[in-house]
Amino acid sequence: MPTVDVKMWKGVSEDAVERIISGITKVFVELGIPERAVEVIVQEIPKTHWGIGGRPASRAMADTKPP
Repeated sequence: MPTVDVKMWKGVSEDAVERIISGITKVFVELGIPERAVEVIVQEIPKTHWGIGGRPASRAMADTKPP
């Protein structure tokens, strides 16, 4: 039984989480794994608790412009 652990920044919508779970499950089903055997765990982590380049993401990403 595959278990996929997804870590993301806090603030993802419930709809987006459902699409993530569904999409990841679909990949495993296409590989022949039964849908009921796939577990996906989505963990939301505040940017203040996620480090990028030695700084919290809340600060490190503040230096970049959104696309």
